Amino acid sequence: MQPESPESLSKAIQLSVAPVFLLTGIGALMNVISGRLGRIVDNARRTKEALDAGETLQEWQQSIYGRRMWLTIRVIELLTAAALLISGVVAVMFFSVISQINLTPVVVPMFITAMLLVMLASICFLREVRMASAHINRLY
Repeated sequence: MQPESPESLSKAIQLSVAPVFLLTGIGALMNVISGRLGRIVDNARRTKEALDAGETLQEWQQSIYGRRMWLTIRVIELLTAAALLISGVVAVMFFSVISQINLTPVVVPMFITAMLLVMLASICFLREVRMASAHINRLY
């Protein structure tokens, strides 16, 4: 293998900038989701304590936290898979530029799959937000 030129390294860095910003966005979204998951767990614990204290709650109030938690965990799983794929895209792009091998047939499906995972995560996130809003509306 021949020593790599500074131009090929520069090109690899340029190509990886957009996916790295995407990873930053996914990380920020995961931070938001983690906060929501913490609030769901806290509310579920308070509900359990209220039930243990003998309070009566409507059936929908008891089941809403489990469904919201499931959706939130699903968002985290989907975003984690997307982040791993995007990291793989960056790694493959570096290898492709440095080794002068055309790995487009590998990079494109990985990136498209990552985008589909982000889209599915966004749909799950929207469902959880709507479920939380409906829960609040029913309470008040």
